[in-house]
Amino acid sequence: MDEAPSGSSLTWKLALAIAAVALVSALLLTGRSAHWFGKPAPVVFHGRDISAENWNGAFSLVDSDGKPRSLTDFRGKVVLLSFGYTHCPDVCPTTLAKFAQARHLLGVDADRVQGVFVSIDPERDTAELLRAYVPAFDPTFIGLRGSEAQTDAATKSFHANYQIVQYQGNTLVDHTAATYIIDTQGQPRVITPYDQSAQFLADDILALLKSG
Repeated sequence: MDEAPSGSSLTWKLALAIAAVALVSALLLTGRSAHWFGKPAPVVFHGRDISAENWNGAFSLVDSDGKPRSLTDFRGKVVLLSFGYTHCPDVCPTTLAKFAQARHLLGVDADRVQGVFVSIDPERDTAELLRAYVPAFDPTFIGLRGSEAQTDAATKSFHANYQIVQYQGNTLVDHTAATYIIDTQGQPRVITPYDQSAQFLADDILALLKSG
């Protein structure tokens, strides 16, 4: 005749059952079980997620050495891209400084990030000027320029705007101040406002690096 389970045996089995339920619940709450039960949870960004909007993000420009450049050159890296001009008194230098700070915050992952500055004022932003200006914020950053038609095509592909007018002998420039974050496959994924913090920018970059 079988012996009845002892009280200590029942207590131990009950404890194991409770622990198993707690583990499954924790996995469900943290999203770690997403690969077990279906599609992984979507990545949440501080900036606006444009993944589903299928932005083109294409451009054909040249760097300060005259080398043709496109997004395909940066595959494998997350790209931080902004439009601006070297004579900009505030927005552009602040943005590039923030790019450098965000890259610093990423530590060992910094080498997987590429800063790109696209001039919307190529008439004044010569190759020599871009070569001196952009890397001053971070030696790895690249400045790009092109013809008016190429510049128009690049801004259009990112839904950006700019306008250059002459007024009383002065050149006045207005342009979109957002930052565009492009994933390692060359797809625009996030757009962030000018006042986005470097920490939030670094968080979004890291999320893309982790998600591939």
